[in-house]
Amino acid sequence: MSELQDLAESVFSDAWDNTATGFDSELWKTCEQTGIARLTLPEAAGGSEGSLTDAAAVLTAAGTYAARVPLVETDLLAGWLLHAAGIEVPSGPLTAVVAADLRVQRAASGATVSGTLPKVPWARSAAGIVVLVGEQVLLLDPASVAITEGANLAEEPRDDVVLNDVTVAAGSIADAPAQVAVEFPLRAALGRSLLLAGAARAALAMAVKYAGERVQFGRPIGKLQAIQQQLALAGAEVAAAAAASEAAARAAEADGFDSPATGFAIAAAKARCSEAAAVVARITHQVHGAIGFTREHDLRMATTRLWAWRDEDGSDSFWNDRIGARVLEAGAGGLWPLVTGTP
Repeated sequence: MSELQDLAESVFSDAWDNTATGFDSELWKTCEQTGIARLTLPEAAGGSEGSLTDAAAVLTAAGTYAARVPLVETDLLAGWLLHAAGIEVPSGPLTAVVAADLRVQRAASGATVSGTLPKVPWARSAAGIVVLVGEQVLLLDPASVAITEGANLAEEPRDDVVLNDVTVAAGSIADAPAQVAVEFPLRAALGRSLLLAGAARAALAMAVKYAGERVQFGRPIGKLQAIQQQLALAGAEVAAAAAASEAAARAAEADGFDSPATGFAIAAAKARCSEAAAVVARITHQVHGAIGFTREHDLRMATTRLWAWRDEDGSDSFWNDRIGARVLEAGAGGLWPLVTGTP
């Protein structure tokens, strides 16, 4: 995995740009050429057949360098969902969403679909929009829908997609396999946790570097005990986020997403990473002072993502509720095996 991690670090660091927003088409071409765009998908779906621990290394690096490409959406969500449903995976960047209120009228020739999909990641740049609605999987052609552009705090595309009697061909709709409704949010939360861990790592590195360079009262502010204490606290949060997200990826790799232990590990990872995001963003901005809030400063590339991603795919309170419910269900005798992942 170290070679893959080195490759990902090189690819994403070369594409670093703190002035651009939206989809990075050149970076996406590189991701496809190196095989990391569809890292975990099987070869039959155009993938590289990598593991989830491989994906952990790539996504953490993507979060560190604020990569403006839909890796989680294409690989872990849309590509996986299409392949599981037996629908051919198209080339190009993809996005995926769970819809609750789309109106789907199926026929022998396909289906007619109407409704609105709010805040779809990267919709304007996607070659295909994959929708899980009830017990059906649909592949939508972005050219057939109306897209209203939006963005999250990090200026990543989060677009509203409107469907007015959109025709979906028979080969682009299928019954959803069992368990995908349960697995989809877990995959999304795992991917977001890894991105958060990377962004937190980046913010801390910037703060440590700045503290060593910024001189106040005749010495670097990093020599001040108060600054050292805050950076140590941020470092602990970064370490906790990395440990939790990597452990969740290993659990999913070993036991699959249908394992209760995996579900618990992913819930804990997303909750912990979202909690860490708030602390790390606060401390790193305090260390930088006013300069860290300027648009020209690199720090915003990490902290705006921490603020945006901490609530996406389930906030810390959402996943902590799931953890609490699972602990109560396990009871006193089941708590230790639940926490440790042992029988």
